[in-house]
Amino acid sequence: MSEDPVLRPTVLNVNDSPANLYTTSRILIGAGFRVIEAVDGGSALEQAKTRPDLMLLDVQVPDISGIEVCRQVKENESTASIAVLMTSANYVTLESKVLGLEHAADGYLAQPFEAAELVAMVRSLVRLRHAEQESRKRNDRLVEADRRKDEFLAMLAHELRNPLAAATTALYLLEKSTDDPARQARSKDVIRRQLGNLGRLVDELVDVSRVTRGKIELRKESVDLSQLVQRAVALTRERWGTARGQQIELTTPPFPVLVFGDVMRLEQIFNNLLDNASKYSEKNGRITVTVAVNGPASIVRVKDDGMGLALEAVADVFGLFYQVDQSAGRARGGLGIGLTLVRTLVELHEGTVAAGSAGLGKGSEFSVRLPTVVAAQPVADADFRPTVQNVVRRILVVDDQVDVRDTLREFCESLGYNVRAARDGYTGVQLALDWHPEIALIDIGLPGIDGFEVARRIRADSRGRDIRLIALTGYGAESQRNLAIAAGFEIHLVKPVDPGRLALLLSSAAPAIERASEG
Repeated sequence: MSEDPVLRPTVLNVNDSPANLYTTSRILIGAGFRVIEAVDGGSALEQAKTRPDLMLLDVQVPDISGIEVCRQVKENESTASIAVLMTSANYVTLESKVLGLEHAADGYLAQPFEAAELVAMVRSLVRLRHAEQESRKRNDRLVEADRRKDEFLAMLAHELRNPLAAATTALYLLEKSTDDPARQARSKDVIRRQLGNLGRLVDELVDVSRVTRGKIELRKESVDLSQLVQRAVALTRERWGTARGQQIELTTPPFPVLVFGDVMRLEQIFNNLLDNASKYSEKNGRITVTVAVNGPASIVRVKDDGMGLALEAVADVFGLFYQVDQSAGRARGGLGIGLTLVRTLVELHEGTVAAGSAGLGKGSEFSVRLPTVVAAQPVADADFRPTVQNVVRRILVVDDQVDVRDTLREFCESLGYNVRAARDGYTGVQLALDWHPEIALIDIGLPGIDGFEVARRIRADSRGRDIRLIALTGYGAESQRNLAIAAGFEIHLVKPVDPGRLALLLSSAAPAIERASEG
């Protein structure tokens, strides 16, 4: 037993005999227990409110019988978990023991008993009580997790249906508005915006799956945190700030703030925090972002004057599927997984993130601390600037999904490329070797032979060794990315890919850039 009085199990010893009370208390204290005492039933029930681990209860106590004390303890929700060990020197028959146990006692000892027997019985019942408490806590956690899962699924359905409803209506209007260019433009803008929302939802779901399975891998390099946060602020202003009339103020030091991290994941951290601040702020609200260096730490603070957090919610806000306020959450959107991703990604960067609020209606502040790079290293250019420019004229698209294949072909043709397309792996290999495009966009899940085998066959032929192979696929796991690179692909992109980014990649024949890949 530990000697720490806080950690030692507590026994409430109830006995009206001074000699018996003294003797049993000394035995229990000698065995490492903390002991409190009562000499009658009334004081025993009062002491039980302190919730000791076990009550050592004599059957014969004045004012209230031990049987009645036990019954009241077990029927009271706040004390029911206390283990009760009854003892008696007079009621030692089998019937007496059965009576005590039937009134919810956990054990019964007839006096006289040996000290070793008493200590062994008390320890056994304390262990049983602690096991029951842990089981109850686990059950409570499972119930809470199940409740949050159900809320999450309801929220997911809500969040998916909204952009689908908007896009469906906009498509209908687009088809009916052949003579109204303004309405066509508005409908296209709605479809484009809602497709972006759907893409972000899918990305969050994929990321949270990787988080729970520990599958996130970082590709670290030296990054100027100030420039990275500036990009995140600009994106938030473009996405939400202007429409909501919110002011987003940024303060950065007059020098680079270097950290060692994964550019894409760092941007995800601050995009999520800024989206969160904007979402839970009112129209015309104010958001302040500061980047600072404090000794070995680089600190980014995102503060808003929005709905704030209840004090008891601050500790839970990073929990998976947690919603600050369900009614507001449904009105404002979100799946309740963004802050979980933020915390995990910050910790993977050996940093910490904290939330703070003065209360509901008083705004929130989130602060991220990351280790500062002391020795300056070349700063990563996260926007991907090609260093080698070759002329790209021919592009091959290999995909078995007709809509994906046709839209990709039309997209590439709109950029001025000569494009051919194949619907299966065998045709894709033949076209690549005979037509010899500069770039081939190849799906992985193809009929006949899959995209991995397509890449291997192209690379095995001398005619295909200088073709840039880009995997454009719905398979986003890290293992899939590794298989793609091993098969001969230079870049692995997960659908849907931002058209602007794809256009940039197609315009360059630079060597393989792994940081442009997504896995």
